[in-house]
Amino acid sequence: MCGRTCLTLEPKELESCCKYSKTGHSKAKQPHYRNEFNCGKKYVPSFNVAPTDVTPVLVAAVHFDDSVDPSDQLLVPMMWGMVPRWHKGDFRKHGLTTNNCRLEGLAFSKLYGPPLAAGQRCVILCEGFYEWQTVKPMKPSERPAFFVHMPQEEKIKMEDKSTWQLEHGAQLQLLRIAGLFDVWNDDNGDKLYSYTVITFETEGRFASIHHRSPAILETDAQVADWLDFKRVPANRALNLLQPSETMKWYRVSNIVNNSRNKSDQCNKPLVEGKPLDGCGKSPVIPTSKMMQSWLIVKKRKNNDTEQKPCVEGTLKKEPESEPLDKKPKLDPAVP
Repeated sequence: MCGRTCLTLEPKELESCCKYSKTGHSKAKQPHYRNEFNCGKKYVPSFNVAPTDVTPVLVAAVHFDDSVDPSDQLLVPMMWGMVPRWHKGDFRKHGLTTNNCRLEGLAFSKLYGPPLAAGQRCVILCEGFYEWQTVKPMKPSERPAFFVHMPQEEKIKMEDKSTWQLEHGAQLQLLRIAGLFDVWNDDNGDKLYSYTVITFETEGRFASIHHRSPAILETDAQVADWLDFKRVPANRALNLLQPSETMKWYRVSNIVNNSRNKSDQCNKPLVEGKPLDGCGKSPVIPTSKMMQSWLIVKKRKNNDTEQKPCVEGTLKKEPESEPLDKKPKLDPAVP
């Protein structure tokens, strides 16, 4: 599944990263960023994007201007978590979990079938997504978190934006995920654009992390085929979605568990084998100012007394601020 992503690029940087080729054009085109109102919700770059946040997605430009070429692409900010078009009242209270949708049965869903039939296919953009290892039995608070991304040139480090060379022409390879979008209207006629991430059963190496994974589009040709609904019908487009063979991942701190934590430490690699708590274990990172203050006072007291040997099991681990078993379920909206 996909429950958290990372996207820190500004709109202009995204335009540069999303250049695409067109038949008959020698120069790559750059998609325009169209800033929608979206009922007051706007895109804010973040190291920890969660459902209900707004992020830019790629769509066929013909959805917004029927006079353009069907292969033209557009960047449009949309909310993560599809709002049913038939919902009445507050868009935040439709009661369905729609941040992910299962590829299996997608075409026959009352919620996702109509957008698919209407060609409302989109590509969710991110620098990477976070996933928690769930294939091994363990407490939700102890599940290790990983940052998943596309392979990069050797000089590019995902955790260090200064290595991305955006000012000299984008070198960063974004992770592109197939999705669907829909449009919801409130009582005043204002529009809200929202999307869902398509997932399927995991195959290959990533199966050791999670049994489901997002449908990643690895090539520009796959992106173009997924978006161009006039040239590529729905059934053929769905057949394009195959398990990724190239994605990479590394372990990160569980501070990402808390969706309110937007720190740039979220996507930093954990340094393995570095004893930080005196017992050779990874440290528990406090998530509240009160706990941080308590630890500082305790450290000062320990420095004033003789240091004692560390005994296994004597340190208490603080509970995670947002247990992983409270993450959204997949698709109760699918009939």
